Amino acid sequence: MATPAIDIRELSLEELNALVAELGEKPFRAKQLWQWLWKKHARSFEAMTNLSKPLRAALEERFSLPSIKTDTTQQSTDGTIKSRFRLHDGHLVEGVLIPTETRMTACISSQVGCSLTCAFCATGKLKRVRNLDSAEIVDQVV
Repeated sequence: MATPAIDIRELSLEELNALVAELGEKPFRAKQLWQWLWKKHARSFEAMTNLSKPLRAALEERFSLPSIKTDTTQQSTDGTIKSRFRLHDGHLVEGVLIPTETRMTACISSQVGCSLTCAFCATGKLKRVRNLDSAEIVDQVV
């Protein structure tokens, strides 16, 4: 079976409310679903254990829940950590954690390719292809 095209994380809370009503579920299910998506960062519908199995199956039939995957990680002698992430469509982006004595700075990709060309980041060497969606950006942080 082909993966449904619509990432459920593209739906707003209001749209999730309408969805659970359409599926005959009680209104509080939308909030539970929202929490699984944005607070608990579930990677599958099956992981959403406080939702009924029939509801999880209905969600699986209608939506996708793609997540990025860490492709490689490198750590520099100065403590900088660079991770390359593979997106659900196969594109690669990088994120970098840069430590100082008082804080950690995170450089998170918001596009496939970038026009900034930072010396420490290979993403800037790539032609800009597309913007990342909010779920892809959140996945990098998580």
